[in-house]
Amino acid sequence: MPEQSSVIGVAAASSEQQPAAERLAAALSLPCYSLDQIEQGLLLLLQADRLVLRQLGPDAPGPVMVDFVDGKAAHRRKFGGGRGQPLARAIGLKNGWTPRVLDMTAGLGRDAFVLATLGCSVEMIERSAVVHALLSDGLRRALADPEVESIAARMRLHRLDGRDYVAPPDERPDVVYLDPMYPHREKSAKVKKEMRLFQLLLGEDQDSAELLETALGIAGHRVVVKRPVKAPPLTERVPSLSIGSPNTRYDIYLTGPRHADA
Repeated sequence: MPEQSSVIGVAAASSEQQPAAERLAAALSLPCYSLDQIEQGLLLLLQADRLVLRQLGPDAPGPVMVDFVDGKAAHRRKFGGGRGQPLARAIGLKNGWTPRVLDMTAGLGRDAFVLATLGCSVEMIERSAVVHALLSDGLRRALADPEVESIAARMRLHRLDGRDYVAPPDERPDVVYLDPMYPHREKSAKVKKEMRLFQLLLGEDQDSAELLETALGIAGHRVVVKRPVKAPPLTERVPSLSIGSPNTRYDIYLTGPRHADA
């Protein structure tokens, strides 16, 4: 689905970043502002060392960025449970099998990074130009960090609508991973800041069923769909099996020979 008009443009946090902000704005076909020109709206802000998505105005949540080095990514890398965690089991990571994964809805790239940490080569697809820019910035910083550069090197990013994906010859992914946006019915104050901004930016996925059908025709062994634990399956198609955690469920659709039981 096309991006909504809530992103009003790009700005630089200081004059030193202004030329780079102007180049980014041109690449995204967005206007470039100085911060004193605007008071409200959703803005890509180029800081000294990173790119962030920021909402301006009263009661706005904090900025969102892609960070594979510190914060949640570092915690999951160090304490996430390895191949025994639900995501890894859903992907099929055990008995010595390390699949090639296509993440068809990359978002902030957190699950893709977890899988790359566990040894998978991960191809990420993101159709939003704004989210793709955030991901590109996060990967750039990760590749420059000695502690995670080898992990980031296993991640490739493409700006593409998943429905248009064509697997390169002899590189059909073993697993296709889907984490579609879904409607949040909680009061806005309770919704994570990342989801609040993503809802403003992208709205809800209206073509998740099409993505699933595309994924089923691509995946060599399985498609894994991330869902809220109490949500129904993505479509009327019944999953082969599911793996749950306290807040999340992974619906698994087997498409070929299994290297390991889930």
